[in-house]
Amino acid sequence: MIIFPAIDIRGGKCVRLTEGRFDQETVFADNPVDMAEKWAAQGAEFLHVVDLDGALAGKSVNLDIVKDIVKSVNIPIQLGGGIRTLENIEEVLQTGVNRVIVGSVAVRKPELVEQACRLHGAKIVVGIDAREGQVAVDGWGVSGGIQAEELAKKMADVGVERIIYTDISRDGTLAGVNIAATGTLARTAGIKVIASGGVSCLDDIYAVKAAANDGVEGVIVGKAIYTGSLNLTEAIMVARGE
Repeated sequence: MIIFPAIDIRGGKCVRLTEGRFDQETVFADNPVDMAEKWAAQGAEFLHVVDLDGALAGKSVNLDIVKDIVKSVNIPIQLGGGIRTLENIEEVLQTGVNRVIVGSVAVRKPELVEQACRLHGAKIVVGIDAREGQVAVDGWGVSGGIQAEELAKKMADVGVERIIYTDISRDGTLAGVNIAATGTLARTAGIKVIASGGVSCLDDIYAVKAAANDGVEGVIVGKAIYTGSLNLTEAIMVARGE
């Protein structure tokens, strides 16, 4: 199981939002590259980077910072946030990022995701962000009019190998992972799932690990490692079974 420390970039800084709300932002570091180096030094095996400015703009905004992160750490990186065209996907991959996360476009243009999978295979990951099971798009501000499980099945059908499932109501709240919904999604769609939203302590890491047989292969950790309620190195040891 892989633990993915999250680095959310907005206005050039490393921030965290609560429940995806841009009016509830906490700045945790002025330099996202420093945070990337910190998490790598603590044993991170993979970084989860989100371009929040990009999510609002509908195209990548912070690729210069992403390039600096790629240069500064020797571990793979997945990037999401406003990536909605094949050209933008190419542009992101050229930075040296290992996986590209697409979200809104999976709802609006599934054929584009299918094309991206044909071109880039497992480098394409779909982020499914849901509130009470309903998918949200455009930086979480709009309902996508589709259930998370239905979208996951659609994505599996067009060749997507893994999705990131975020329970928006728990994101940035430290309220615990919605492991029931995450496990159900993995089972019903027959697809690998990375859990996201609500991680607060080691108990959450154990809970995600227990869902491995359902197809849950990792978890994104954000606010918990920034506030200190979760020690990243300890979480990684639990994930590895050490």
